[in-house]
Amino acid sequence: MIESKPRLAPEAPVAVSPTESAAAAAPPPEAAAERTLTLKVFRGDAKDGRLEDYTVPISPGMVVLDAVHWIQAHRAPDLAVRWNCKAAKCGSCSAEVNGKPALMCKSRLDHMPPDQPVTVRPMKTFPVIKDLVTDVSWHFEINKRIPPFKPRPGAEWKWMQTDIDRAQEFRKCIECFCCQDVCHVLRSHELKHQFAGPRFLVRIAGLEMHPIDGEDRLKFVKDSSGIALCNITKCCTEVCPEDIHITDNAIIPLKERVVDRFYDPIAMVWRAITGKK
Repeated sequence: MIESKPRLAPEAPVAVSPTESAAAAAPPPEAAAERTLTLKVFRGDAKDGRLEDYTVPISPGMVVLDAVHWIQAHRAPDLAVRWNCKAAKCGSCSAEVNGKPALMCKSRLDHMPPDQPVTVRPMKTFPVIKDLVTDVSWHFEINKRIPPFKPRPGAEWKWMQTDIDRAQEFRKCIECFCCQDVCHVLRSHELKHQFAGPRFLVRIAGLEMHPIDGEDRLKFVKDSSGIALCNITKCCTEVCPEDIHITDNAIIPLKERVVDRFYDPIAMVWRAITGKK
């Protein structure tokens, strides 16, 4: 015997408000219009150049270097840019972002005004090769002239932690050359032939303050590095991505040592009497 199943009564229609109806018809969040930002990127070389506008889709966490890579991939494959690690440790992707020297890989787009374009230019202090790539070879010529580390004869290779920390601060430099780019002595007055710049005064300070270094570089600092040209505006410290206290911990102590050696009359008399440096 086959049992018949009872028929179910049809469900009564459910009233839907206009607001609910519109919400149901709206596209899912991922289908909504994506946020975009305009980048004004320098295109050209040492002879001529211009700012080109690119509209770039923006997602959370993007940095300027991400946007430049998007432009390379979708709009301008011939855009030249120097970069390497994208982790703020190689110093390669330096540029001027909205007029300030910075690492493009540390310049967050969500920290910038959404209704204003982001301007990306090559570093002004150095000759442009192409687009965002500049010629920084001058730095390596300066570096060759600095007397290298030379331990004192018979020095014991152990020292206090405070001495290690003092010298180690300067070893954090990633040679992004942002400090060189912002320095007015190099940027505005173009005195590269006289002034080594903050990056290399940092290197000299790291050598001079090494607890067992025995090389005397003060005459080089005085005559060849141009340290007297620095008027301690601290602009180099402000742009350092490694937070090195360039002015306070490197340049000012070197200035003091030069003054003590060559300009302090009491110290000069004492050295003349004792025969000691």
